[in-house]
Amino acid sequence: MTTSGSVPARLEAASAAPSTTDTSRHSALVRVTHWITTLCFFALLVSGVEILISHPRFYWGETGNVLIKPLFRIPIPSSRGLVPTGYGYVLPDQNGWSRALHFQSAWILVSTGLLYVLYGLFAGHFGKNMLPAKDDLSWRQISSTLAKHLHFERPSAAEAWSYNLLQRVTYLVVIFVLFPLIIWTGLAMSPAFVSAFPATITILGGQQSARTLHFFVTLALVAFLLVHVFMVFFAGFRSRMRAMITGNTSHPAEGGRIHVEASSNMERT
Repeated sequence: MTTSGSVPARLEAASAAPSTTDTSRHSALVRVTHWITTLCFFALLVSGVEILISHPRFYWGETGNVLIKPLFRIPIPSSRGLVPTGYGYVLPDQNGWSRALHFQSAWILVSTGLLYVLYGLFAGHFGKNMLPAKDDLSWRQISSTLAKHLHFERPSAAEAWSYNLLQRVTYLVVIFVLFPLIIWTGLAMSPAFVSAFPATITILGGQQSARTLHFFVTLALVAFLLVHVFMVFFAGFRSRMRAMITGNTSHPAEGGRIHVEASSNMERT
């Protein structure tokens, strides 16, 4: 059979077809809560650094002051002259506005996080997009995923609209371990909250223990943020940002290549 008259037209139509197609990636609620969380986290980070500068020493237990040997100290100047740091000067004291911003941002973040978790549970977001499949939890699959990341292999096109194993596990740890810990340790430093719920601080070993744990969990979240931003640039900044802003992402269309191959087979017959 020969179809010489129609084959070129089909080949031309196939080549003219769009090479990519848009796929819905993130819902509106996920995108909104993501950017609110981002803004709140940066506000908490900046204000937290200002609070830290007022007393860059960490202790374990209930009490801690300049007369007690610290567990460790941050080698930076303080904004208070009574805190021994080894420097001959003090930094400007910004403790007022930083504490106000810290608390306001924290409550906005908690409210946003609760909304996101409720959505994830009731809308099936966690089960569909976060929980790893049983096949992905095999040692072979885990080692393969780790090897790709350690060798800085660029993610496949399919990963633009789906999380890989390492991403799923990391996001679950951040959402259900690190964020609850940062909230818990933060509340444990509030005298009003502790007076109503004393077990909050008793379990942690004291107010200064809560402050020290708060610092280390913050470091873990900052490390996650840096790796997350690096991977966004590495995997494709434009497509990842587009997905988190508009909700859609692009991937190669599935029909064009098939049509060309089918037309070529018809021409050969």
